Amino acid sequence: MNKTDPELLKQREIRFCPLHPDPDQARSALRLLDGVAGILEVRQPTRHCVVVRYDLRRMTLQLIEAALIELGFHLDGSLLMRLKRALCYYTEETQRANLNLHHADLYDVQEVFVNRYTHKPHGCRDDRPQHWREYL
Repeated sequence: MNKTDPELLKQREIRFCPLHPDPDQARSALRLLDGVAGILEVRQPTRHCVVVRYDLRRMTLQLIEAALIELGFHLDGSLLMRLKRALCYYTEETQRANLNLHHADLYDVQEVFVNRYTHKPHGCRDDRPQHWREYL
């Protein structure tokens, strides 16, 4: 198996429900997923869609979507999208089992939560330079 085996690089669409208080969920998800280990590329082709490219050895669609749901994002719940999602979950899990890859090999999705924390405004930031913080 080659390191750049195209069978292990997946590109999937994640569609969001347009009836959400955040009308730009896709852009918010793009900012959160950008830079997460295991995710190679994230782009937003339409307003309610994000295309994610990732290495199956380190990340799965189910893991990515579970993290987004836990953060409060609403995925498209249409019958067609649920069927596509279930098919992707099944094929990825089967492919990982055939390669003898286990859940312990997956990256921790904690980086998504760290990215959210750094982008979200809160009172835990000190904008002063480091040398000023030492005096107080």
